Amino acid sequence: MKPTILDEPPLEFSGGARHIDPRHGIADYGPADATNTAVRTIRVGIVGTPASIQGLRRWLDGCRQTIAAKNSRLGRLFVPFPGFDTGAGFRSTLVWDSRLERPIRDRDLKRLADLKPQEAIKAAVELYVAELDVLDEEPGCDVVLVARPEYLPERPEPQVDPEAPWKKAPPTEPVDDFRAVLKAAAMRYSRPIQIIRRSTWDPNFTPHGGDKPRLQDEATRAWNLHTALYYKAGGVPWRLPRDSTDLDSCYVGVTFYRRGDLTTLETSVAQVFNQRGDGMIVRGAAAKVSRHDRQPHLTRADAYALLADALGRYRKEHRHLPARVVLHKTSSYTPEETEGFRAAADDADIELTPVSWSS
Repeated sequence: MKPTILDEPPLEFSGGARHIDPRHGIADYGPADATNTAVRTIRVGIVGTPASIQGLRRWLDGCRQTIAAKNSRLGRLFVPFPGFDTGAGFRSTLVWDSRLERPIRDRDLKRLADLKPQEAIKAAVELYVAELDVLDEEPGCDVVLVARPEYLPERPEPQVDPEAPWKKAPPTEPVDDFRAVLKAAAMRYSRPIQIIRRSTWDPNFTPHGGDKPRLQDEATRAWNLHTALYYKAGGVPWRLPRDSTDLDSCYVGVTFYRRGDLTTLETSVAQVFNQRGDGMIVRGAAAKVSRHDRQPHLTRADAYALLADALGRYRKEHRHLPARVVLHKTSSYTPEETEGFRAAADDADIELTPVSWSS
């Protein structure tokens, strides 16, 4: 067998500068959307115990300064974190507000240790959802940090050797965990959440009944968390470079989801992207599950309205319509849906090709 080495694709950053490593690109040039003033400050909410809130804030405040890279023979693997500040790196800063801090009493979480695993997870999610409900009503919040409770069973993290991260870690036992259940429950909120373990901001922490986890170095942890926060707050840290002629194409993905009551199926939306990865989301009308294939489908009118609204948003954002739309849907297409989608494209004088047919 003859191995083939593929070149790293370049990524685009502020001012059109390019680099193959996202970390070097952000540190040297700034994020791809450096001119977007909306993400120069990120207003962060936090849910957790009072001690977790204070400890997490203290660590994140420390991340405003440069964090040295790990000293390793694998020099290119470890990159210094430039600090999350308006004058460096992401060119952005985190903003705290006591109104956006939702403390959960430690004694309420300690009671989880006496419950069966699934009961403990359910009870913990209910505690956190109650606080997320409050934060979702706050107008000045961009993203919510969730400090994971310490008194819960969790899916074991793959034990990756930091000196050989390319080696595949042994599989972990597939079990429901707090992260998965809370993520599902939080899909209805307008603000994204970021769940964080205590070991991320407290390297001396040892889980209850467990061994001290093997951690990534502090600079890498800072890179990973702040990249996630920046992206979830609406920022674009980097993008794939494209020729300007490629921007004539638009990609629309239609997906479905159930509401919080699990009874009403809606179009999660058309997720609209150009080839640079710039995107937006448009919510559509309610869908119905077909008795024939048990898949969600739209009426002709709703399919028309969804694509027409998506193209309208695209035009408002980019100041022009695309010449071509590539449409993909997570369920198969009915004749009525096809007619509706094609009619919307025809009315805008746009080529709807190719359509990705799903079975």
